[in-house]
Amino acid sequence: MLLLAKAALALMVSFLTAVVFGFILIPFLKKLKVKQRVSVFLQNKHKGKDGTPTMGGLIFIIPAIIAIIVLILMNKIEWTDNLFIILFVFLSYALLGFIDDYLIIKRNNNEGLTEIQKLLGQILIAVVFFIIFMKSGRSPVLDIHTLGIKIDLGWFYGLFILFVLVASSNAVNLTDGLDGLAGGLSTIAFIAFGIISFGSTWISGNQDIGIFCFILVGALLGFLVYNTHPAKVFMGDTGSLALGATLASVAILTSHEVTLIVVAGVFVFETVCSLIQMIAGRYFNKKVFLMAPFHHHLEKLGWQETDIVKLFWIIGMVLGMTGIYFGVWL
Repeated sequence: MLLLAKAALALMVSFLTAVVFGFILIPFLKKLKVKQRVSVFLQNKHKGKDGTPTMGGLIFIIPAIIAIIVLILMNKIEWTDNLFIILFVFLSYALLGFIDDYLIIKRNNNEGLTEIQKLLGQILIAVVFFIIFMKSGRSPVLDIHTLGIKIDLGWFYGLFILFVLVASSNAVNLTDGLDGLAGGLSTIAFIAFGIISFGSTWISGNQDIGIFCFILVGALLGFLVYNTHPAKVFMGDTGSLALGATLASVAILTSHEVTLIVVAGVFVFETVCSLIQMIAGRYFNKKVFLMAPFHHHLEKLGWQETDIVKLFWIIGMVLGMTGIYFGVWL
């Protein structure tokens, strides 16, 4: 019960902090003209969103960091290598996304960091992750705990870390296209992985990782106060890259990489649809969907934005509960 009380308190504090911080930050972003440019392909549906402030990921990033620092200083949670890895990835990907958003705004177009520049940054983050991971005494083993499968990957585990981080961060980034969509799905995913972390008793600091997940849930709920339709701010790459990579980090450290595919099923589906569309267009000169990712396909079919978001949230909740069953009870 004490653990649940800690999680609830952490969620509440980060939620209130994010709400207050968002109330201050959004007018500041407007004053600095930190605005999102809507793609020409979406002008007919989202023209009214052109000029909405971006970089809103700061609304949940900064309160989450403040909350975790306060809890560490108060000795309410323990500082471990695993917690350090998660915070390092969270901040590093947030910085990578921030630079990307900044360049897009500065250049007044939708071109930020190049793919090569992003990949180099992600490789560096994965290398640091792998070094700390190995020095903390962990083994480079792909451990599917529920199924009793263990595969020693050796130094290939570093490449595996890179792949999971890149795939997860870009999946959330692709899904961030409708008001509240990525933020809501991420909230659900971190609730699931917070509970999964509490159940991962074989890793150091598992409870503290779970507490951080719930801190992030509270901060995300505070962000959704401003991001649900009609959105007053977008999270931008600053937020989406950080969320995806952090979710991947928790999955890797708790040995629930397969569970991540279940919990993040909507993100995975959106990414697969985008890959199918890209391959069909590049090699067959055809379109499988009216537009990718899939949420834009539904928009082209005439679905309302709010209906799409609600449907995806419901699917995300079902997948999250399935992931908890798969990762904790089964």
